[in-house]
Amino acid sequence: MPAAEPRELDTRGLNCPLPILKAKKALAEMGSGDVLRVVSTDPGSVRDFQAFARQTGNDLIGQTNAGGEFIHVLRRR
Repeated sequence: MPAAEPRELDTRGLNCPLPILKAKKALAEMGSGDVLRVVSTDPGSVRDFQAFARQTGNDLIGQTNAGGEFIHVLRRR
């Protein structure tokens, strides 16, 4: 059963590939259908998370940019 609250991963200040590597590790510890919310300050992370979702089969269910922070929301496959 999926977790009610998304898990939050703070990758502020980290640059590629660290946000992806940390997200990959977090997703590996989560159950199918669980949601991970990643906060990043790396503008390249937008493109990186799109490619990551395609390559891993996890769902990228949202991306937003607020005040220089990039929020990526993934659902574990």
